[in-house]
Amino acid sequence: MKKYVIILIGAISINGTRSGSEDSSLNVLYLCAPFLLGDYMYDNKYMKMALKEAKKAYLIGEIPVGAVIVYKDKVIAKAYNEKEKYNDVTRHAEITAIRKASKKLNNWRLNDCIMYITLFPCPMCASAINQARISKVVYGTVPNYDDYEKTVDILNNNYYGNPVDIAESLLNEECRQLIQDFFKKMR
Repeated sequence: MKKYVIILIGAISINGTRSGSEDSSLNVLYLCAPFLLGDYMYDNKYMKMALKEAKKAYLIGEIPVGAVIVYKDKVIAKAYNEKEKYNDVTRHAEITAIRKASKKLNNWRLNDCIMYITLFPCPMCASAINQARISKVVYGTVPNYDDYEKTVDILNNNYYGNPVDIAESLLNEECRQLIQDFFKKMR
């Protein structure tokens, strides 16, 4: 629903006229916008940071995935894929970010943390996210693989951790393009 509100507000502020009673309608929209768009404004800010991390991976020949973990509106961890660099299958951006965040908070329970990742997590990372009790995942794009539903089930599982809220980023096109560019370059 918020995506449609953004489009509506954008259309009104760009195409709207400011005369008479229309002024008061626009003022109400301008006053309400931060409340309606709050999550998207923060999501955009932190997803841009995750994209910056993904670009670091791209530059060293890793699959360009970046992750940022936020706790109480503060970034506590940033990471990117380093699987090839360390010859370690667990060096996905999400796992490395969880390790850094756990160290920062001195706790493996990352309650009330939000993870921003440029690519929807694989089943391994989804399980770690769930078990770390991260409250929300905002992802950039979804890979073309059949494990999507399985991964959603893992994130929603309450057996090992808490179900995770899942949200798509408004920067999904930029995230998708970075992944596509990487694989075109590799061919």
